[in-house]
Amino acid sequence: MKIMEQYLGLKKEIYILTFGKVVTCLGAMVWPMMTLILSNKLKMDASQIASLLLIMNIVQIPCMMFAGYMADHYNKKMMIILCDLVSVIGYLSIAILDINMGTVIIFFIAGLFAMMEHPVYDALIADLSESKDRERAYSLTYLGANLGMVLAPMLGGLLFAEHLQLSFFIDAISTLISTIMIILWLKDTSVVSDDSCEKYEEATSMSLWKVLKTRKILLYYLCCFVVIEFIYSQYQFLLPLNLEQLHGSQGALYFGAMTSLNAIVVVMGTPLLTSWFSRVKDINKIEISAILFMISLSMYIFIQGKVPLYFLSMFLFTCGEIFNALGQLPYITKRIPLSHRARMNSLQRMLSAIFIAIMQKGWGILIDHYTIVFIWSLVSLVTIIGLLMIVILKKADKHFYPSL
Repeated sequence: MKIMEQYLGLKKEIYILTFGKVVTCLGAMVWPMMTLILSNKLKMDASQIASLLLIMNIVQIPCMMFAGYMADHYNKKMMIILCDLVSVIGYLSIAILDINMGTVIIFFIAGLFAMMEHPVYDALIADLSESKDRERAYSLTYLGANLGMVLAPMLGGLLFAEHLQLSFFIDAISTLISTIMIILWLKDTSVVSDDSCEKYEEATSMSLWKVLKTRKILLYYLCCFVVIEFIYSQYQFLLPLNLEQLHGSQGALYFGAMTSLNAIVVVMGTPLLTSWFSRVKDINKIEISAILFMISLSMYIFIQGKVPLYFLSMFLFTCGEIFNALGQLPYITKRIPLSHRARMNSLQRMLSAIFIAIMQKGWGILIDHYTIVFIWSLVSLVTIIGLLMIVILKKADKHFYPSL
């Protein structure tokens, strides 16, 4: 309980957003199963799945940038509500239809609007918190999101074979409850005055590209970000394919159990790591996350078929995820103007989506022709490259932002 006291003293709106995320994520059991739906239900091979995901990510590009632009200029609360309502309608439609390519398209549209609200959420949390409180605010909302997902993935794994439509119905109802909560209780969305962020003259009238040109290190940061996000994405792309190859339909259950472990470790570990590493700089936390990603994903070169070690790898991977969450958003919100936060969040997600889609298309082709151990070896190599990039970023950051 003493550890949880670190979350006291935030604006009440932060608690409302956190509680809303808890309710939303109680039903978030379908998205982690996307690869398995395409593979098991629609009988696509890895290359076809990667191609479809590439198309989906290309469609996301203008939508994500549009969401960021609108959030920087208009009411963020209304954007979240509108995106949620589209998602609810989409999930309810799928719940009464058979799973086919048509419902996959509806699923994608509903998920697209759900993704469009993520940069809006991130920017709104930054708006509602001072710099000194921002890590705690992001930590709390991140904790809330994963608290809702403790049982959801395991339930999704159990429902996957015979009752997949029920998963979509639960997603719809939980998202609707979250939307109602935000409509009724989220009142004050005014921006908190923050004098500790990086200053830019006349930033409000500048385009995001001009802001990035004034600090080229942020362009390099974006490169680091997309590589780390690609590494993280293997959790939902390569891992479920690997488990299905080894264990057949039982792979969905194992993957659901591992995802539930991921959520449990986040719920228990986030407040602990937030407290224990409160004096560690943002960039150092990102570096630690890269190290843990490297160790955990490299394990799959050696642990094929050894189920207990899957869960050890997931534990290390989740610790890396926590460190990345505690470091990444506080890092960038201190280095980008207040007026450009949502656009920067959208740009990050857009670039990572493009990079992930292109790389996973290549991954899908390789999976169809080479062993899974060889693919995991390539993933391990990418994690090493990502870690080296973060080390370079860390050194450059000391030069460009000595006060931060």
